[in-house]
Amino acid sequence: MNKNPYEVLGVAKDASDADIKKAYHKLVMKYHPDKNPGDKSAEEKFKEVNNAFDILKDPQKRAAYDRFGDAAFAGGNGASAGAGFGGNPFGNGSFHFGGGDMGGMEDILREAMRGFGFGGAGFGGGEAHQQRGRDLLDEIVIDLKDAYFGTTHTIKFTSAVKCDKCDGNGTADGKPAKTCPTCGGTGYVHARQGFFAVETPCPDCNGLGKKIDKKCSQCDGTGTVNKQRTLDVKIPAGIMDGARLRMAGMGEAAPNGGKPGDFYIDVHVRPDKRFERIGNDLLMHADLDFPTLALGGEIEIETIDDKKLSVKIPSGTQVGEKLRVRGHGMPNGRGGFGDLYIEIGITIPKKLSEKQKKALNEFAGIKSDKKGWF
Repeated sequence: MNKNPYEVLGVAKDASDADIKKAYHKLVMKYHPDKNPGDKSAEEKFKEVNNAFDILKDPQKRAAYDRFGDAAFAGGNGASAGAGFGGNPFGNGSFHFGGGDMGGMEDILREAMRGFGFGGAGFGGGEAHQQRGRDLLDEIVIDLKDAYFGTTHTIKFTSAVKCDKCDGNGTADGKPAKTCPTCGGTGYVHARQGFFAVETPCPDCNGLGKKIDKKCSQCDGTGTVNKQRTLDVKIPAGIMDGARLRMAGMGEAAPNGGKPGDFYIDVHVRPDKRFERIGNDLLMHADLDFPTLALGGEIEIETIDDKKLSVKIPSGTQVGEKLRVRGHGMPNGRGGFGDLYIEIGITIPKKLSEKQKKALNEFAGIKSDKKGWF
């Protein structure tokens, strides 16, 4: 049974896109399989969170759910169709299905128009509406350094692919199936109910528009089989946390030669111990001693790409001040880089020698038997 996506994410029905995304990121990191190895309940929660976000992040899907509820996706046109809330064909819990064209509104409207006697494809009749393969979604987490350089992530999973024995046609001889004589290839037949003409799926071809006399023994006429797959996903340099990548046509194969779905990858970037990312800029912290801040000097830092860099410290630098080092931030996707900012702190020694104490007292302009610097 499908679950209310608002309840799954813990947001109100009028929640903003920002609130929905914030709730999603919090929950997906909490229940991610990498953090909960072998925990089946966390795996199910992870799938539920993904499916809920897939509905609410899309304005069309969200509007469809608000109006029709679970019925909006009853035909497999939404993220909750198929394996999204059911069994896990991938084994690692990182995937869920998104149906149809990840929009679903066109199919909803099409079905509504058929009920009033209008044609199927394009709302004007003619050829049958060809079923599209389901979209797939994976969540991956990378380090900030991987986001800087870019990386390749290998994904292994099982999904429906085109049957190689019949070339996806579903026929025993591998040739395209003949046009259904009952519906003329439209996949629907017309019937009259009082004043209305009603269009229903063809009983002979089940809405396919094609008649298969002898089915392929390998796929049983569906044109698809389940198979282990491996995808190498290229993560571009400079990718932002929460970015979604799309691999067109790499989702599930569609039955009987339809257009395959797409493969989506949501990328999350782990917080880094040394650097904080702000857009394409990076922020790091450096604690310096008092003489260096007062007199100026030079320090050596290590950048995110593991290079040593000398940075000049101007005399009179204040605690909390940020020094800017141009071009040593994150790639901006246009061939350039953001900047690196060094936030200045201070190190206070816990133990001082008598000579050091005397020097500090002289600097403060007070007698040696008085407490404090100033």
